[in-house]
Amino acid sequence: MIPQFSSIAAILSSTLIFLVGNGLLGTLIPVRAHLEGFSTLAIGVIGSAYFAGFVIGCFTGPRWLNRVGHIRTFMVCAGIAAAATLMQSILISVTAWVAMRALFGFAAANMYMVLESWLNDRAGNETRGRIFAAYLSVNFGGLLVGQLLFATSRPGSFTLFSLTTIFYALCMIPVGLTRLPQPVPAPVPVLRPLRLFRISPVGVAGCIAVGLANNAIWTMAPVYAQSRGLSNGMIALFMAAFTIGGTLLQVPVGRLSDRMDRRYVIAGICALAAVVGIVIAVFGGHGHGLILWLMALYGTLMLQLYGLSVAHANDRIPRQQFVEASATLLLINSLASIVGPTLAAGLMDAFGVVALFFFTAAVHITMTVFTVVRLRQKEGPGEVFRERFEPVPHQASPTALELDPRGPEEEKVA
Repeated sequence: MIPQFSSIAAILSSTLIFLVGNGLLGTLIPVRAHLEGFSTLAIGVIGSAYFAGFVIGCFTGPRWLNRVGHIRTFMVCAGIAAAATLMQSILISVTAWVAMRALFGFAAANMYMVLESWLNDRAGNETRGRIFAAYLSVNFGGLLVGQLLFATSRPGSFTLFSLTTIFYALCMIPVGLTRLPQPVPAPVPVLRPLRLFRISPVGVAGCIAVGLANNAIWTMAPVYAQSRGLSNGMIALFMAAFTIGGTLLQVPVGRLSDRMDRRYVIAGICALAAVVGIVIAVFGGHGHGLILWLMALYGTLMLQLYGLSVAHANDRIPRQQFVEASATLLLINSLASIVGPTLAAGLMDAFGVVALFFFTAAVHITMTVFTVVRLRQKEGPGEVFRERFEPVPHQASPTALELDPRGPEEEKVA
């Protein structure tokens, strides 16, 4: 197993460096935009632009890989990401930032696709689960470190944009020096959202809820924290608490869902998330220590829904269709993510920053009601048809789905 991991060390290293930059930039952009006087709605549109670019990148990425290969695609897109980040520190306007975030999202989708397809190519059936777990650890760890680095300098200065750009430049080095053979690009799976909704309404609805609520939090929570008077260090801890809470309990909650109809767990965590969201909206201004604990609890609940929704849909389809179904769910989630930040920001503009958590609570209440109704209408799959839960990364390309251990077994070239 050690030789297996040493062979992918370069890919995991580039992934880690890239995600450290993403974690830092994801917190920096809304805070800096707020400092520059951008309206809350404009900040939401900037957040939505990233997901719009990401969706486009997921469709065009395979063509780039086929045309110029993995290393060149990664280098070009890392250069685009670095340039777009630096441009945001120079061109301080809503229009420029919307365009740069869309461009960055496009580049990020292609970079994820390169890294994940390379890992999938190196994974055999007997090692796929462990490589996927290593990728998840790097994914969550890089994001967390990046969020904490936000506290190292003033968001109004050039420094944090420069630091982020450095990470995007450094992530080219391991991939650029690797001697691994480039994988053959995988075909893009056919996406049939309506068919999947008929098979698994709760799975599809859950991915829509994640796109609306979770990505509204990723985009707008730093603005909420800044408006509450939190220092830069506290804003970093505020976002890190949300990430840590959601990461630590993914596997225990998933294993619990393996033992019953997953819809009971989905309804339970959505109902609890709605309660915690309302508590944050009402009591979030009563103490900085309290809000950190509440955000950790909120992340513990909110960040479970995507993995549970994918697992529930997977329970209802043949294993051979898992990649197609998961790619469809990822597309649905990404499209909802375009809407979520802008909708939440509009409500915050109209009713104040606490509307962010009332909005997410409303999404979770709706999801709870829908799930309970489906529980009464249709029985869940029997235990024999239930796949084992696997955690999923917060952000990924469709290529990562082939690395998931629940996918169909295939022959791999070692």
